[in-house]
Amino acid sequence: MVIHNPQQQRFEMALDGKLARLDYQITGNRIALTHTEVPPEFQDRGIAAELAKAALDYAREFGLLVIPSCPYVADYLKRHPEYQEIVDPEYRDEP
Repeated sequence: MVIHNPQQQRFEMALDGKLARLDYQITGNRIALTHTEVPPEFQDRGIAAELAKAALDYAREFGLLVIPSCPYVADYLKRHPEYQEIVDPEYRDEP
């Protein structure tokens, strides 16, 4: 289960005593999703995707424009065009 930890500016998931996380920074009405990290033994299980979805849903709920600074999030957005309208226009993948 993904938890929003605003004090640490990240979305996180506890995994057998280890932490997967997606870090962010909010400035004005923009949220920069800066770094996704999943412990190696938990990779390729869809955990990074769960973190990205939680962060993007949060941005949508609070009317924030997304800056996909993290390469994983940028790739996730390519696979999930339903989030394009909340991506900062400067960073959108236009057809």
